[in-house]
Amino acid sequence: LSICSKLCYAIGGAPNQVAGSAAAFFLQIYLLDIAHITPFHASLVLFIGKASGAFTDPVAGFFISKSRWTRIGRLMPWMLACTPFTVVSYFFMWYLPPFVSGRAAWYITFNCLFQALTTLFQVPYSALTMFLSTDQKDRDSATAYRMTMEVLGTLIGAALQGQIVASAHVSHHCTVNPPVNTTDSWHDTTSIPDPSDILSHQVIYMIAAGVIGGVYLLGIVVLFLGVKEKDGKIYLNMPRFNNHYFTFIHGKYRYFLFLLDPYALSSDTAIPFCKGLGLTMKHGPYVKLTASFLLISTAVQLEQSNFVLFCTQASGLRNHFQYLVVTILVSAAVSVPFWQKILQRFGKKCAACGISWMIPFAVMLVTIPNLILAYLVAFVSGLSIAASLLLPWSMLPDVVDNFRLQNPHGKGQETIFYSSYVFFTKMSAGIGLGISAAGLEFTGYKPGICRQSDDVILTLKILIGAVPGILIFMGLFILFFYPITEQSRKETKLALEELR
Repeated sequence: LSICSKLCYAIGGAPNQVAGSAAAFFLQIYLLDIAHITPFHASLVLFIGKASGAFTDPVAGFFISKSRWTRIGRLMPWMLACTPFTVVSYFFMWYLPPFVSGRAAWYITFNCLFQALTTLFQVPYSALTMFLSTDQKDRDSATAYRMTMEVLGTLIGAALQGQIVASAHVSHHCTVNPPVNTTDSWHDTTSIPDPSDILSHQVIYMIAAGVIGGVYLLGIVVLFLGVKEKDGKIYLNMPRFNNHYFTFIHGKYRYFLFLLDPYALSSDTAIPFCKGLGLTMKHGPYVKLTASFLLISTAVQLEQSNFVLFCTQASGLRNHFQYLVVTILVSAAVSVPFWQKILQRFGKKCAACGISWMIPFAVMLVTIPNLILAYLVAFVSGLSIAASLLLPWSMLPDVVDNFRLQNPHGKGQETIFYSSYVFFTKMSAGIGLGISAAGLEFTGYKPGICRQSDDVILTLKILIGAVPGILIFMGLFILFFYPITEQSRKETKLALEELR
């Protein structure tokens, strides 16, 4: 693969991360402090939105696996078609409707649409990795490019959203440090703005949504122009060939026949979706990988979703939250090449240990809320988040290769693996986010006050420190039993080359 192709492929996936990052860090606090819906309704918005995206995954995988090849490929039409609708749904997800009683239903509707449409993009985009090259190094390299750009997209999304909307979450009459003799009246001091402030805050969020919508359109144009799927056409007089198409002579022309599946033999048949789904659920490496990273991704989602609330409500870092978010994501972005070198040098399972680095530092932050320590925690958390983003997408192609070797006369399972993986991780993240928001409702979170109750502060500390640590530890314990090693990867590669 050329550097240009890998770069265009990577840029195409960045907009999803830009929008996802903005929603991950700021949607919950927007719903609570700007839209003024209850924490229980916010938990419904977050959970039902994630669930809709999760259930869209296997449906998208089914229909995409049944799609026919077109002049622009089998996967590209899906990505092109859903992008405009994704932009519209994202914009209205941040719009404050004039009515009050039905706001929760409004945000549930548009969050569900946004999550479902991003899934319709992400499933074919992720599966496209398998159709870029048959070489593991090429795919790993393309994945590293993609993860670097997606982490940069996450950085851009959080930075844009944070810098644009920061003024909407800074209350000028709330003191940074509470009085020594804190009274209930001070706790209940409201920071709800007057109507003119509400309007200005809404305009700020609309500007941020419009900017991120423009990034979506730019990304899909670059992806369409710079990446070509391996299709099933016959080309005449091609100047060169490689190991995933073959040649034959007819008359004065030399024909080059490309295989639809880069692994497949001409006699192979497509695996039906339901049968393929059943086979993936019985495939040991896939089950262990998915179970591990659904726990780890839930921990990361909890950290992201509650971090801004923790900074503004529980740690006295109200004026620094946007810079801490940027620190996390800059650290994640610059460390992706570092993790790529680590997994090439020491193996992917060894590199997974870096995910655990955030645990002790997060515990320190909730026990010693110091500004310098907060920036150190943000930096180390970025390192761990980068590893948690890179590794599963680097390991999934190995699982597909392993499955392909064990089922040598079937094809079409790539989208099944990717869609079902995203389904499980989204469902687990949705459940985690829903429970965390419901926990704030149970402990008495009140939007728009200067300082929350001690129970709410304790809940936020648990959601930032204890819960992610436990989930990461459990995920890494499961990953310890993941059977695909660097040696077995090389053996699988050789066996697949023989099969081809």
